[in-house]
Amino acid sequence: MQLNQKRSMLALLALSISAYAIGTTEFISVGLLPLIAENFHISVTTAGLTVTLYALGVTFGAPVLTSLTTGMSRKTLMIAIIVVFIAGNSLAAASTSIGVLLMARVLSALSHGVFMSIASTIAADLVPDNKRASAISLMFSGLTVAIVTGVPLGTWIGQQMGWRAAFVVIAVIGLVALIANLILIPASLRKGTRTPVREQVKLVTNGRLLLAFAITALGYGGTFVVFTYLSPLLHEITGFAESTVALILLIYGIAIAIGNVIGGKVANRQPLKALFFMFILQAIVLLVLMVTAPFKVAGLITIFFMGLLAFMNVPGLQIYVVVLAERFAPGAKDVASAVNIAAFNAGIAIGAYLGGVVTDSLGLIHTTWIGAVMVLAAVLLTGWSVALERKGNGGSAMQAKPARS
Repeated sequence: MQLNQKRSMLALLALSISAYAIGTTEFISVGLLPLIAENFHISVTTAGLTVTLYALGVTFGAPVLTSLTTGMSRKTLMIAIIVVFIAGNSLAAASTSIGVLLMARVLSALSHGVFMSIASTIAADLVPDNKRASAISLMFSGLTVAIVTGVPLGTWIGQQMGWRAAFVVIAVIGLVALIANLILIPASLRKGTRTPVREQVKLVTNGRLLLAFAITALGYGGTFVVFTYLSPLLHEITGFAESTVALILLIYGIAIAIGNVIGGKVANRQPLKALFFMFILQAIVLLVLMVTAPFKVAGLITIFFMGLLAFMNVPGLQIYVVVLAERFAPGAKDVASAVNIAAFNAGIAIGAYLGGVVTDSLGLIHTTWIGAVMVLAAVLLTGWSVALERKGNGGSAMQAKPARS
């Protein structure tokens, strides 16, 4: 359905507020790890499970819950998602042990997975066909703003008022999003299209798609070996005061936003080729960080470039997966996006867990080269995909357009 322009803009604003809340809660733990560890008298690596388990919740929640809820009204589903989100963050704020906090993070993650799967569809349905890309971009601007401002602001609030206060603020933003969605999202949105099981099976049995999902997990997740423990690294290795970390996370977020825009532009025509070079640069920057981390100025410059490249691969990875789904499992194109979201979060979970193991066994500084090795694995798999594309297309370039038989 389509609404008048003013009503559709207000509905998109409601979705954007929701995306801001979701985006903030995903990475908020990164800035709060030292505070959570100190409060519960646990190691920073144990506190890092708040990142790992959240990512695992999205990994399994996105494809499974999206598939199970396709028959629900989109507005009803969106309201239910936000209610679960508020409950999860309220429980996090009230948690008295790390076990309760971890359960709260998983609960929040389940709402995240479904939101990411349906929000784009809702945004596209609110406007005419020729404005769909802009509508989706506006909705996702909430995520971008969350990366730039939400995480550093949440970190600052946690440092000033205690880490629980950060989750209280996120729950309040969720409440604002709930009210906005109740008022502004129309009830007459179409229901989701149920994807046949045989089409879903194609997604997880096709070698080319499995290779793409592996590239997503390794290439995106490699940075999280370092990023998950960036706050303690900045404090203990680089020597910054904890009060300065929030400002550095703001700079990192700005770099991410810039990189995301650049990534979208350079991946439009040849996403696979662009990804190959992005991953090489990303691995180099992580290796350089091992040398520059002990020095404030050089470390900050390297961390800026780490942020620039961290999310730059996201548009290309999404485009490439959709292209492959159109070619090998056209009936499951929408589910392919959900599975790729799961792959992104599998990468976060692997990276965060690996970062914890490395921190405990080798030390914080070694997260840098371990992360680089993970990204180099993505370089190799991307190179393999490039070879397969050239072979399948008679030696032609890796276009963002599906091959025709």
